[in-house]
Amino acid sequence: MIDAATLAAFFAVSALLALAPGPDNLYVLTQSALRGPGAGLAVTVGLCTGLLVHTSAVALGVAALVRASATAFAALKLAGAGYLLYLAWRAFGAAATELSGASGRALGGWALYRRGILMNVTNPKVSIFFLAFLPQFADPGRGALAPQIVLLGGVFIVAALLVFGAISFAAGALGERLRRSARAQRVLNRIAGVVFVGLALKLAASEVG
Repeated sequence: MIDAATLAAFFAVSALLALAPGPDNLYVLTQSALRGPGAGLAVTVGLCTGLLVHTSAVALGVAALVRASATAFAALKLAGAGYLLYLAWRAFGAAATELSGASGRALGGWALYRRGILMNVTNPKVSIFFLAFLPQFADPGRGALAPQIVLLGGVFIVAALLVFGAISFAAGALGERLRRSARAQRVLNRIAGVVFVGLALKLAASEVG
């Protein structure tokens, strides 16, 4: 299996990648500021659950098929873009009372958890990234590649959980005062809607290469 030094290096690189501005940590930051650190943590766990799917896909070679098939890639990215646009529509129409937690199931922890899973799983770029990134730290000389890929994916998920968790608490603390203002809630929700639209357009315009 993979030695401790390689795993430590992989963890450090993974943490740096998780810190780099991107759709996932931006979404966690936004939701934490809107609804508190608990919401950010729920999304974080959902996103990391989605990473389990991508890790399995790479280990089983499915991601390679997606990379080779323009049709499969197009279908996945359009599904992801469509879901992001749906979230934007919901955000633009949300009232201030929804942000403070007075709404129903849509703002529950399970709903945010499922939202994180859908956002991650429907982004084919994550599978492509894992396909390019994880094998760099695997070595056929140490045994079967699939278990190594699974281990590396698990380490990446731990790094993402730690980094995104820290983002959740930091953004949640900063957003506490803003959440007490109905006007600030509406502004934050509109910002979230714009973020969703931007992410959807970026995903829809992405290419395999």
